Amino acid sequence: MNQPFRSPELSPTTQAAEGLMRRRWTVAEIEAMVRAGIIDEDERFELIGGEIVPMNAKGIHHELLKNALNLHFATTLPGAFRFAVETTFRLSEDSFIEPDFIFFRKADGLANLNPHTALLAVEVADSSLSWDLGRKARIYANFGIPELWVIEAVSRTAHLHAAPGLEGYGDVRMLDEGQALVSAHVPGLSVKLSKLEDI
Repeated sequence: MNQPFRSPELSPTTQAAEGLMRRRWTVAEIEAMVRAGIIDEDERFELIGGEIVPMNAKGIHHELLKNALNLHFATTLPGAFRFAVETTFRLSEDSFIEPDFIFFRKADGLANLNPHTALLAVEVADSSLSWDLGRKARIYANFGIPELWVIEAVSRTAHLHAAPGLEGYGDVRMLDEGQALVSAHVPGLSVKLSKLEDI
């Protein structure tokens, strides 16, 4: 593996210099830098409008709920649909994000996953709750993802988003852990968070 070009003492992030021009990166450029070893392949970030946005470390509550959901989805998802876990979801030439879960039709396949084939995104939120409910939800809406669930890892409160548009989602509902989450775009997919067992 190539050695990174960054000194271990150098912080991997900087504070944005508001008002100054910044270089816009493309997905292809980022992928090339990962292949070259300039960016570590294990580094977790998203590319939003050409800007690299580091992702928060995942806490234990996030991982417990994500694993329980993964098992539930894998054993109950109707056969005409598939999902991917923490995949690089390419939205455009200069944007990719990493949803905890993204659902699509089996016939479309993971190789063809894009904003037109994605049916439902699920984000498990702990320290990232304000980001997931704010800017990231608007990103999903702007790219026309028809349905977004943001699930709070500790309280298991779910925020169901529908009716995407340029200003965000037009329909946002909150459900507590005892209420069933039922997908409008993945027929047959539902989950009651209170019934999930930690793995």
